[in-house]
Amino acid sequence: MTATPTTPTTPRRHRARLLVPAAIAVLAFTATTAAADTSPTTGAERTATTTHDHRAAERKPKAMLDAWLRLWNGDLAQAPGIISPGFRVHAALLDGGDGSSIRGVDGLVAWIGQTRAAFRDLRFTIEVPPLVDGRYASVRWTATGTYAGGFPGAKAQPGTVVSFTGTDTLRMRDGKFAEYWVNSDTLSLLTQLQAL
Repeated sequence: MTATPTTPTTPRRHRARLLVPAAIAVLAFTATTAAADTSPTTGAERTATTTHDHRAAERKPKAMLDAWLRLWNGDLAQAPGIISPGFRVHAALLDGGDGSSIRGVDGLVAWIGQTRAAFRDLRFTIEVPPLVDGRYASVRWTATGTYAGGFPGAKAQPGTVVSFTGTDTLRMRDGKFAEYWVNSDTLSLLTQLQAL
């Protein structure tokens, strides 16, 4: 018997590995439930129920991410329903801070308000579909907006349209977002604002 040659890992295989822990957890839950279930239901009924429960669990993070996008697009009323009171931010802020001063619903809403004041029509769109793995979700976005003026050191004229990208990674706990890491292309943004 000859050995099968291995192929290099491709991005598709890497992405599949990200989703494997969630699939293993679902399979382990299904096996445990099936072994412990002593009711007279059939295997098909158990599979249908488990599949329904799994789909409902998948919809929750996606619904939360939809609300997250609406929040950043200016619907600040979304915040209390999806943000934990102990919410923490990890970010390299333009003022040199690390985001640790942004806490809870009020801190996040204030930060979003400041951002939107500089770019009143700021619009975030999803560039890559979200990845959800257990308690973590990550989404790649593009932001486009019209500069309103007032940014320290910016030479761009108010009315300048800017566009930049970033990636949000969020940790979920008890049905809300509890922690947030953001990486955005601030170099591109500062270049467009002529602030370098």
